[in-house]
Formats: sequence, C-alpha cells, structure tokens
Amino acid sequence: MSRAEMAILTNMCMIQNEKGQILIQDRLKHNWPGVTFPGGHIEKGESFHDSVIREVFEETGLTIRNPKLCGVKQFQTANEERYIVFFYRAKEFEGELASSAEGEVSWIEPEDLANYTLANDFEDMYRVFADDSISEFFYDADWKVALM
Repeated sequence: MSRAEMAILTNMCMIQNEKGQILIQDRLKHNWPGVTFPGGHIEKGESFHDSVIREVFEETGLTIRNPKLCGVKQFQTANEERYIVFFYRAKEFEGELASSAEGEVSWIEPEDLANYTLANDFEDMYRVFADDSISEFFYDADWKVALM
C-alpha cells in the first residue's frame, strides 16, 4: 500500500508592522470572500519560504524578510487531495503597500478584526497565527474544526 497522496500546497502570511497592526486582505474572489491574510499556491519546485515571499509581494507590493512558519491548516478535498496551507508570520518588510486583483489590503489593529466580514473559518485560523500554543487547524472527516 502506497503512502503517497496527491496534495495541493498553499501559504498564508500574517504581517505585523512596527505599531503592532496586522495587514488584512479583503478578498474579491467568489470562492472564498472576506477578510483574510495574503497568500496563495506554492509552485512546483518552489520552496515554501520563497513561495510566501512571492505571494505576499504579488498581492501587497511588500517584500517580506525572515517569514517564520507558525502553523498549518489541512483538509481533504472532494477529489481526495490533501489541501495544505502553511501559515507564516513576518514583521520585517519593505516596499509600497498596494492592493491587487486578489483584494484590497490595509493595516488594522488586531482587536478590530471582529468588526470585519471574515472569510469562512478565518477567525479560527487567526487563532493559530496569534497563539503560539496552537500549531494546527484541521478539518476532520465530518468537516468539524480541530485546533491543536
């Protein structure tokens, strides 16, 4: 029996500025609308680290440095693929903030996040980014969320 499985690899990054504000993206895509963090797909042959730097730049105009892996989200798709999102945090960046076709980006206070329309399950995902004692967001077979 093979232990190999098909997987879709993606990333997401919480960027925090020197004031402690976080960068949010209000996604325009219909398949997962609402406020979330920038990120996207990891290209074949690309390192996870390089992919998050590339995705953040494409979606925000910022070049992040020293992104730190802080957690993971995973679930099985309807096509029996494992969908994995690597969560990163970054506090070092340069560049001019600019929105993209993915959505509008802006800085907010972390406590104001609840005042926005969040992408599905983003509130639970945010807990993984913000709480060092949680490192995994997992959907079980019944689509119940488990934070570990």
